[in-house]
This record gives sequence, structure tokens and C-alpha cells, in this order.
Amino acid sequence: MRFDVITLFPEMFGVVRDLGVTGRAHAQGRWSLHAWNPRDFTQDVHRTVDDRPYGGGPGMVMMAAPLEAAVNAAQGARAALGLGRAPVALLAPVGQRYDQAGAEKLAASDGIILICGRYEGVDQRFIERCVTHEISLGDFVLSGGEIAALAVIDAAVRLVPGVLNDGDSALQDSFNDTLSGLLDSPHYTRPEVYEGESVPAPLLSGHHANIARWRRERSLALTAARRPELIESARAKGWLNKADERYLAELAGTYDSAADAPKRRRKPSATSAQPPKAPDAS
Repeated sequence: MRFDVITLFPEMFGVVRDLGVTGRAHAQGRWSLHAWNPRDFTQDVHRTVDDRPYGGGPGMVMMAAPLEAAVNAAQGARAALGLGRAPVALLAPVGQRYDQAGAEKLAASDGIILICGRYEGVDQRFIERCVTHEISLGDFVLSGGEIAALAVIDAAVRLVPGVLNDGDSALQDSFNDTLSGLLDSPHYTRPEVYEGESVPAPLLSGHHANIARWRRERSLALTAARRPELIESARAKGWLNKADERYLAELAGTYDSAADAPKRRRKPSATSAQPPKAPDAS
């Protein structure tokens, strides 16, 4: 998988390229990163990449020509390696919200070209000519697209097979389908008692079924408290079983234990058990 990043600050991407699990995976050749500076595609002595907005207003706007030239160079480099044309995504507040499903889709692909905007924005003509997707991390504004691009890359790379030491680690992440799209449960490590607080007893029991149920219930409780819409989504997809629903009802104080009690069959009375009486002969 290959990431091409169009950015005025290529040095920022050393964080994800050189450090941590993503850095190790990059050194192993499991993914690659190539940064392209729009200033390298300018024609003037000042290497100008921005100008004042038409119509007035504060701030500067990134010019279309250097960005498009950088994208073309990235597509050409990919083609030389036998890769097809990559999608081009602009990191922008107006974009589609990036989530775990998006990271999984990206991790299964050949990669993407990410455009990191700066200043007041990017010339709309570049967006219409070159951009195929727009990505947002949420309802807030950053000073540039680099930090958002780092998050996009990290979330996808860690899902590439072989990147994490334990391949099952990603399956236990929040939002993963193996957790029914819910938030992950709390985690504990040594010491067993810290500042008077002990590790929850089920985790010390060695009873795998009890541990699994404890984690499931903590996941349900945390999600119900902080992201209730994820509970509704899991319910709509049929990912919650009867035990899950019973626990959620207990949390909400709406659980009726009598409704779950097994129904006892009524023993037929002596009268009802007798065969019907034959009619009198006339």
C-alpha cells in the first residue's frame, strides 16, 4: 500500500513513517509514503503556492496549478510502479467523516493520494478537476490537513496484515465488527492492586466465558453511556443477542425478570382430562 501526500510540510510525516508500529512496518516494506511539496511545482522565483481570494475576505487561497502538477507527478510515479490511478482525497471540514470502516477499506486498497490544504482553503477549480473524495475527521477546523492525514494513514496502516505484533489486536478495537461496532471494554495490567484499586475479579478468575461476558457487558455499558447511537446501529444490524438486550434493560432499569421466566405448563384438571361423554341413545 502506498500513500502519496501533497503537503507544504513533508517533514511532519516522519512521525508516522519512522516511529512506532507504523514506522516498523514502513521499514519492513509493508507500506510506503511519498511526500510531494507543491512549491517544487511552481514557476516563479518565490515558489508561490497561494494568493488573495477573489471577492475579498481574510486569508489566502492555495493555487490550483502547483497542486495539480503535484498530483500528476504522484500519479505518474505510481503508474511507473504498475499501480492504477489512485483516488485523490482532500482533507477538509466539508468532507465525509472518516471512520473505522473507511480505514478498513483503505487498508485493503493500493493506497491513496492525500491533499493537505493550508491557509483559507484550496481553489475550487482544483477540487473539481482532480479531487475524487473529501475527508473530515469531525466538526472542527485544523490549521492544515497534515494532522488529519497522519490520522488517516495511521488508522489504515495498523490494519494491514503483519503490521501489529498480534494479528487479533485490531479485531478487539472499538468500532470493529467483532465487537458489534461497539466501544472496547476497559483494560488492566500489573500490579493487581494499584493505590487500593484492584483488577476486577472476573479478569482474575481464569474462567474464559466469565471474562468474555464481563468484557461484553463493560463494552455495552460504556457504549450505552457515551455513544448510544452505536447501540441502536448494532441492534438494527441484529448484532445484539438476548443476553445483551437483557443487560441493557437492566442498565436502563426496564428489565422484567418475570418476562424471561420459563412458562410452566398447567397440569390439566381431572375434569378436563376426562374424555367427552357420549350422547344418550334415543
